[in-house]
Amino acid sequence: MQAIRAAHPEAELTLLTAKALAPLAEATALFRHVWLDQRPKPWRIGQVLALRSRLREGNFDRVYDLQTSSRTNWYFKLFWPGPIPEWSGTAQRCSHPDRNPERGHWHTVETQRAQLATAGIAEVPLSDLSRWQSDIAGLALPSDYAVLLPGGAAHRPEKRWPAQRFADLAQRLAGQGLTPVIVGGPPEVEPARIITDACPQALSIIGRTSLLDLASVMRGARLVVGNDTGPMHIASLVGRPCVVMFGPDSRPERSRPRAHPGHPEPVVLEAPDLADLPVDIIWHKASDILRAPTPLPL
Repeated sequence: MQAIRAAHPEAELTLLTAKALAPLAEATALFRHVWLDQRPKPWRIGQVLALRSRLREGNFDRVYDLQTSSRTNWYFKLFWPGPIPEWSGTAQRCSHPDRNPERGHWHTVETQRAQLATAGIAEVPLSDLSRWQSDIAGLALPSDYAVLLPGGAAHRPEKRWPAQRFADLAQRLAGQGLTPVIVGGPPEVEPARIITDACPQALSIIGRTSLLDLASVMRGARLVVGNDTGPMHIASLVGRPCVVMFGPDSRPERSRPRAHPGHPEPVVLEAPDLADLPVDIIWHKASDILRAPTPLPL
């Protein structure tokens, strides 16, 4: 999205996104308008017609479909019979189609770079999260801490390292004088309880952070350890050393966090079953990171 803004510096950009992401989108200052995507079901005729009317009344010159899902390809059809804006994506008969046969095999970063290249945007750097700032004084974070992310997709428990293993890791971090700080949402309440019961020095801020807050929390961390989940990308892009765990249904070649040049690439650990991934392996990688000079955050 930053690359699209750079390519169209004078354009009036509108973002169609989920309600949960709207505050973040507004904070980036990239967009003139942020619209909420209600994702109407095809049989909800009234909702479909309302979306169609709104899209057509937008008088867009071009649409960049970065979701490229069956749902957003269907949105392309809502402009029929026209006028139809230029369209970058995978919808049939769109003006700037991405027909890359490797779409399903490349990392998402490379996939979107290739897509935008077909639309004339050749420079697509990694995301700059420098505007992701918020006041986190109310969290009362300690001066020296490590972040733990025991969560992941709620419907995919195989992506989660067991909470008891996080508890063991928290105890080892506390033994080195670091406060383990646990972040996440409501699904992580129980894992956080397991961790804090085993390690009273740990601080749970579950449910108390927005995505902007998470970026600020990550910047102050000596280390971030977590599962294959979205906040790990935030941690890496703000320059924090990370250890991230991938289970059997995760594909790091397509979704591993990335780091900006000059900052540490995340340590990626894979296991056929995360329940079999011992704490000693994580602790060995974490210890190496903690012994090294701490890089400045972005």
